Amino acid sequence: MEFYSLKKPKSIKIDSEKIIKALFQKDGRFLHEFSNRMNSPEYLYWDKIKYKQPVPKGYSREELWMVVKLLRRTISAKTVIKSESGNYFTWVKLNDLEEFYHEIDMNTGGQLFTTKTDFDRITKQKLLTRGVMEEAIASSQLEGASTSRAVAKKFLREGRKPQNASEQMILNTYNANKALEEGYKGKSMSLELFYELHGMITKDTYTPEGEIPRLRKKSEEIFVVDNGTGMIFHKAPKISFVMPELERMIGFANDELSHEFIHPVIKAIMLHFWIAYLHPFTDGNGRLARLIFYWYLLRNGYWAFSYLPISKIIKKAPSQYSMAYVYSEQDDCDMTYFIDFNVRKIKLAIKDFYDYLEKKALSNKKMNKDAQTKYSLNERQIQLIQYLQGDPDQKASIKTHMNIYQTSKLTAINDLKELANLGFLQRKKIGRNIYYYSTEKIKELFN
Repeated sequence: MEFYSLKKPKSIKIDSEKIIKALFQKDGRFLHEFSNRMNSPEYLYWDKIKYKQPVPKGYSREELWMVVKLLRRTISAKTVIKSESGNYFTWVKLNDLEEFYHEIDMNTGGQLFTTKTDFDRITKQKLLTRGVMEEAIASSQLEGASTSRAVAKKFLREGRKPQNASEQMILNTYNANKALEEGYKGKSMSLELFYELHGMITKDTYTPEGEIPRLRKKSEEIFVVDNGTGMIFHKAPKISFVMPELERMIGFANDELSHEFIHPVIKAIMLHFWIAYLHPFTDGNGRLARLIFYWYLLRNGYWAFSYLPISKIIKKAPSQYSMAYVYSEQDDCDMTYFIDFNVRKIKLAIKDFYDYLEKKALSNKKMNKDAQTKYSLNERQIQLIQYLQGDPDQKASIKTHMNIYQTSKLTAINDLKELANLGFLQRKKIGRNIYYYSTEKIKELFN
């Protein structure tokens, strides 16, 4: 295995005085505009900038990169996150972040639903379950869980015991994300809580060496390796550096380390990066970093993030996710690459959520009306029919109905019994369990 190293500009003699003068003279406007294009809509590194056009007469691409770096340094801010080399990570407050903050505060600080449409408690509970479930599956798949999304969702809905390491990983992450909603979001961060959350996501799992995931020892070296190429993307700092940094990270998470205001979403991204950079445990670091991201946002009132499975969006671009870490670490500790990547994925997660709502609304509008007027079905029953419709292999049980809709056993029994009596479900006993499957009559509601 070998370390991945960013491609750097070729070493040439650059006239620094010429560049600095040009910024304030006739070429200044072009150079500033060029630099802005390298920062937005995506924060780019040299390996992409070197192909950008045009290159004005009298300048090389290397000189243009120097301009970009110089201008970035003039507007960058130092974070409290320190690298093992002793340098502090920095970040650039990009021009379009203010618009992003406004969008986030409008959509995920309290108006995620009211800006588009109004939902009842049951629908919100179902959407919350979907969000937590999708996040748990995707976050685990990013760390190597091989179970498919469809199989994972089915086993979580059924509430059965995991049958392999991948399912155990997914179940643990699902339970940990649920625990945030059920009370952990109200707790201050501490080493004890940090270890407890790690214990949740690694319960009954083992490292490739057959050990229970734990805090690293002094002699241990941890590498983040690309599964495809075997290339090393990151070597975790020594544990002697990590331990005091964990204490500082906890202070930062509790808003005690710095008095400078940083928008909560950016701060959550920084926590995500910090934990992954330190890599304090033998396994589970990535899932823990993403879990702490959600913990911080929920603790600060951004409750709607529970509905947004951001790892599902990240999973569509895993190499870009890895490179966001690499760029941030290797390009002079510039964390903007990681922040920019996550900001763009959050925007996509919000769009994906609204697209999902609109798609569901169109397909269910007529069905809802008929189900209520003709058969007097309640919202739980209607949503169950929507879930079962179109997939004869899907099934429901009293247990799954209770889990999804957070209802009592008696209510679940009555819901399913009524649907069976109306002919929408057929009851089958498999072993000791009773399951309910859709019938042809369901199609009548969707035609």
